[in-house]
Amino acid sequence: MYETLTYSGGVHKNEEIKELIDDLGGFILQENILQMDLILNMAVPIEDVDKIKEKSKELLGEISVAPMAGTELAIVSPTLARHHLPHAACDISEYLRRFGAKDNMIGLARGAGKGVSGITEYEKRLIEEHDIAIYALGSFKQCIMDKTFLFDDIDVPVIVTGAPEIDLDDLPGADAYVSGLGRIPRRLKRGKNIRALRKLVEVVEDILDQKRRDMSLDPPLTPSILVKNAIENQVPAISEIISPTPVTSQLDGVRVKLDYDKYHEEIGEVMISDKPLKEIADIKKSHMYDYILIKLLSESAIV
Repeated sequence: MYETLTYSGGVHKNEEIKELIDDLGGFILQENILQMDLILNMAVPIEDVDKIKEKSKELLGEISVAPMAGTELAIVSPTLARHHLPHAACDISEYLRRFGAKDNMIGLARGAGKGVSGITEYEKRLIEEHDIAIYALGSFKQCIMDKTFLFDDIDVPVIVTGAPEIDLDDLPGADAYVSGLGRIPRRLKRGKNIRALRKLVEVVEDILDQKRRDMSLDPPLTPSILVKNAIENQVPAISEIISPTPVTSQLDGVRVKLDYDKYHEEIGEVMISDKPLKEIADIKKSHMYDYILIKLLSESAIV
């Protein structure tokens, strides 16, 4: 079993903690360098967590539990225009990243008002490539209730956020609703806003935990973090990708930021233990920039 952690510290001697993670049989899930600061999401064996904490203390860094590390979330807004997107959706995205999540902002094509708002099949399929979809909606109860068609047939857990209190029974298709996060023309820095963001984190963690429990009943043959590590080690083209997190972990798979038509056969031949990846996973073209989306098959589905 692995524990997901976040290391925050300086870039000085950062290779020491990276080498320790590798020596312990752990994995680096995501690495971000901001000027002279390093943010490192990792997965390490539970029995070795204390060793990571000791090294972090030695390097004057900080270690925190990252319960969302190794997941990919979709933050969905009715549009990308300023009428909907800032500031709540951006602050939700930024706040969730503090807990290890990799999230993508998705703005729907038609969301300027109740009369014309809509969602296409392409947008639905894109949203469903994620572990959880978080819909950042508005400040009016009736408006939110009238827009349930945006998520009532999405095939991943859906969390809806908005300003008013709404009974979950009034939002068919939603797995949870978090109030206090409507359209606000400023940063979410006040006490009630922070409390709402903390509540959202609790809800996301609960849903992820439930998904993990459900997967444990019929798990994939190998964890997604092992697949991520194998692809990074066996596919040379990964080192040439300049986008952040070129191989992004999900609960039940990974997203590889390589062109599907050019690289999917090579990805399929990556060896996981004694099997090629194509035998233990579905490898398909992502709706995001024609990347490669890998969904691991459960043990019972592998012949």
